[in-house]
Amino acid sequence: MRKIHYIAFLSVVTLISALIGCKSNKPAPVSERIAKAWSASKVDEGTVTVYTKGGTANVRNYGSFKLDLSQAPTVRYTEFDGNVFVGKYSVPSDNRLVLTDLTPSPTGANGTIEFVINSIDDSSVTLTRTTTSQKTGNTTNVYTLTNP
Repeated sequence: MRKIHYIAFLSVVTLISALIGCKSNKPAPVSERIAKAWSASKVDEGTVTVYTKGGTANVRNYGSFKLDLSQAPTVRYTEFDGNVFVGKYSVPSDNRLVLTDLTPSPTGANGTIEFVINSIDDSSVTLTRTTTSQKTGNTTNVYTLTNP
């Protein structure tokens, strides 16, 4: 009889230990995961892929494109042509990135650029600009960025 109680007690302790040890690995919030320095690996202007990192047939060179979000809430945004803009950024929801108070003001942007966050993981993020870019012929651009 004692042996059965001992086995039952060990079973309950083992079960409780297993349940306590099985915490779900909840990913960090998007606002924390996006806070890195990003560079372009692929860029689509409209429906055309114009840049692929390491590609030989690139239509446009996005090699200097950078989106540095590593010093929250400050953003340092470098466009493909090398122009650098400094301002603030926020992540008001898990699928939005907003750059504000950009100086100098990017062409046609009034100091603000907004992106939809299509996907994000530890080493890459895909963003779609919500407004067209005058520098690229009024196209809506999709940026696949990697953390160097």
